[in-house]
Amino acid sequence: MKKLFLFFSLAALLSAFEMYTHPEPFYEIKGEVLEDGTGTPLIGVTVMEKGTKNGVMTDVDGKFLLKSTNPCVSLVLSYTGYQQQEHSKVCHTEEHKFNLIPDAPALDEVVVIGYESKPKPKKDRRKYKRSQLAAGQSMALMQRSMPAPARPYSPQPLQTEDYSTITENRFLSPLNEPLSTFSIDVDAASYSNVRRFIQNGNLPPKDAVRIEEMVNYFEYDYPAATGEHPFSVISEMGPSPWAPEHRLLHIGMKAEQIPSGNLPPSNFVFLLDVSGSMNASNKLPLLKSAFKLLVDQLRPNDKVSIVVYAGAAGLVLPSTKGSNKPKIKEAFDQLQAGGSTAGGAGIKLAYKIARENFVQQGNNRVILATDGDFNIGASSDAEMVRFIEKERESGVFLTVLGFGMGNYKDNKMQQLANKGNGNHAYIDNLQEAKKVLVNEFGATMYAVAKDVKLQVEFNPNKVQAYRLIGYENRMLNKEDFNDDTKDAGELGAGHTVTAIYEIIPTGVKTDLLAKVDDLKYQSVQNTTSSGSGEWCHVKLRYKQPDGAKSKLLEQSIAPEAKSAKTSDNFRWSAAVAGFGLSLRDSPFKGNVSYALIRELAKSAKGKDPNGYRKEFIDLVDQVEQLKSKITADK
Repeated sequence: MKKLFLFFSLAALLSAFEMYTHPEPFYEIKGEVLEDGTGTPLIGVTVMEKGTKNGVMTDVDGKFLLKSTNPCVSLVLSYTGYQQQEHSKVCHTEEHKFNLIPDAPALDEVVVIGYESKPKPKKDRRKYKRSQLAAGQSMALMQRSMPAPARPYSPQPLQTEDYSTITENRFLSPLNEPLSTFSIDVDAASYSNVRRFIQNGNLPPKDAVRIEEMVNYFEYDYPAATGEHPFSVISEMGPSPWAPEHRLLHIGMKAEQIPSGNLPPSNFVFLLDVSGSMNASNKLPLLKSAFKLLVDQLRPNDKVSIVVYAGAAGLVLPSTKGSNKPKIKEAFDQLQAGGSTAGGAGIKLAYKIARENFVQQGNNRVILATDGDFNIGASSDAEMVRFIEKERESGVFLTVLGFGMGNYKDNKMQQLANKGNGNHAYIDNLQEAKKVLVNEFGATMYAVAKDVKLQVEFNPNKVQAYRLIGYENRMLNKEDFNDDTKDAGELGAGHTVTAIYEIIPTGVKTDLLAKVDDLKYQSVQNTTSSGSGEWCHVKLRYKQPDGAKSKLLEQSIAPEAKSAKTSDNFRWSAAVAGFGLSLRDSPFKGNVSYALIRELAKSAKGKDPNGYRKEFIDLVDQVEQLKSKITADK
């Protein structure tokens, strides 16, 4: 009897041990995503398990492998320029094929700002895409051959991403603070990052929503630059959609468009993060594919160097002429991710190489591509910023391209770009890479003006209070406007920039303006004796890209025309700003609603050749559904 008891006890222990060492299994769900009609594999499509944060992206062959604890799942497929799809009961027992329907012209049919004006022949499109994106193949194959984990698959939550805290601009009285001063911002990283959250079934963190970057993601139909200045400036005023008794002041700028043949020769240094944190399909493989698109824009008089950093920094390609594209692309093919992140050493080496190959009267630029996860060497924000502030005086500009999710360090990349005479974009898929590095090549890579600042003086006879929407991390002291040593934003060739003020006219009752006690030693009085019919006066300063002394433009904003209909520019920017206010749950959102945003956007959609505006309208619908679901689940 005792032996029988010992036998059953041992059997129970073995059973428990087997349960411990063989946890719940996971299932591999395989598939392929193609363009409907052409059968072209789509690279970088987001494939999400519905209702979870478990997702992957398609590889260079348009294929994906999703690991799940469920044998059958519902999948949501999303890709910029294509209709989002949802498929239920997708099981691990077979390999699936999905066809996405384009919402915009095919990539090869889009008119671009670059060095080639002719589209690729349609018959060569698949071959062309494969050759351009071959760099990611070895990484994709390596990931597919990785051994299965010893425990159930659990996707990494989006909890290590870092964003700088945004304290929204408040309403100010022109009696106390008549001047509003800020630097322009041409970055659009926030919009593509916010889009990534929404398309993956999540609301973005509030501090990821920078409204000015969302507004400036889109191009606007502003008049071309004429005369001595390299950009045009327009203004428009109309009722605020979310507070009709208020007014919105729309200020727009458009830089001169420079034909590709007239762009100055370039000295590019590609600074690439190949650390272990970049070992994901939407990081290094996407980075390689994106930069190969950029290489195709190079001319024979351009030159490129490649610096990489992981545990250490190194030069993998010395300065090479743009005519030698195969050699440049071959360097990308050799890159693999691994090791820690010596970001500080990489940045120092990149600037050194840029100075050694400096082109006088040319475009000298470091292009940093990373997830921002610096952790070894000169990694503190303060140390990095001081170094880049010093280096910008050499005439080398900086572009920062963000990749990936989960550990994305948005705050660090914002600081580097802001202080390095540069710009910041977030690349979440190949379509976005094409927008930033091909369609907007001149705007991203070539500055026509630097240290661009605006200062607006408001007339207290017309304006009770005003608020700049967004630009919180670009605010300047009033004294900085005339100080040519103070850094500000850069404006690229063909770029448009938009700023929006919300104004409370005099006589309108409001509780949005904070009350301040009367002063003991002086009184605040309206001493305006002229310009009483004007709402405000706008001044703008800028420097030439290689200049040290600023130039001044100024114009006054006259009373609005009572019967004038607002422009598409006005209504579209208001729709995007309202969407940002809603995502932030801003205390200044007024009566904004998704129905209002949708109505404004549809009325101002215009021609939309690339489908970016239709995609925005789809995002509004997706957020409305997300919020409804969150409310229902409570």
